Amino acid sequence: MIVFDSDGNFLRSWGEELFSSPHSVRIGKDGMVYCVDRDNHTVRKLTPEGDLILTLGEKGRPSETGVQGLDFRTVRRSSGPFNHPTDIAFGPSDELFISDGYGNARVHRFSPDGELLASWGEPGDGKGCFNLPHAIWVDKAPKLYVADRENSRIQIFTLEGEFITQWKDVNRPTCISMDDKGAVYVTELGYLVGLFPGMRAPGDREPLPRLTIRSMEGEVLARWGGEDRCSPGNFYAPHAVCTDSKGDLYVGEVTRATGAPPGCHVIQKFARKNP
Repeated sequence: MIVFDSDGNFLRSWGEELFSSPHSVRIGKDGMVYCVDRDNHTVRKLTPEGDLILTLGEKGRPSETGVQGLDFRTVRRSSGPFNHPTDIAFGPSDELFISDGYGNARVHRFSPDGELLASWGEPGDGKGCFNLPHAIWVDKAPKLYVADRENSRIQIFTLEGEFITQWKDVNRPTCISMDDKGAVYVTELGYLVGLFPGMRAPGDREPLPRLTIRSMEGEVLARWGGEDRCSPGNFYAPHAVCTDSKGDLYVGEVTRATGAPPGCHVIQKFARKNP
């Protein structure tokens, strides 16, 4: 875990030898750091200094879903937590919602102290089914948003897992975040990287990666991302997005694993023009 200030200056680091493949980090309402470790099948709650408070899942012991490695196409059945989990969100009563992800097709709901309360989701493309649930967010309503990456949609549920609606005009969404004004930020991977052999981009979809800002009703407010994917302001493989207290926007990317050329950006910051 590497900690920077808002100008990008290095402050400190911790967690060496703790993580296998850290996939997501979120800061809870309690100020604690929640780390989703995809490849050791755990979710950890830590202090900002790196002291471990809670671990969900058992390191190195995935649940049984029939998946072959990280090939989400081979998930045969859903199961309990976890098999390559991907992200975490926080409910109004401090519940923990975890998308479980590369090797499963479920959302799990936990109490604040780590008791499993409920799970839902099955492999597939029907309503309430998932094909790599990659990111998760809870709004103030509260409603639950799941970036169903390989189905190229965002599904919206009640906190009990009842399907409400879906946004289908997205291209392999990887992360969801919201600001205090209700704007919804979505990173979209597109169809140029992260494809297994035999996978092809749909002919009616934009292949380039991009970032989209929406209203809570799903209306597109802004969208950008160009052909020169390593140019400032464009994206190579956007994987994470969040805003800070000033409304500035941060986008994290996966570069080395997706074949980006040396020097391509890993984190970009966009300053908010209209506070």
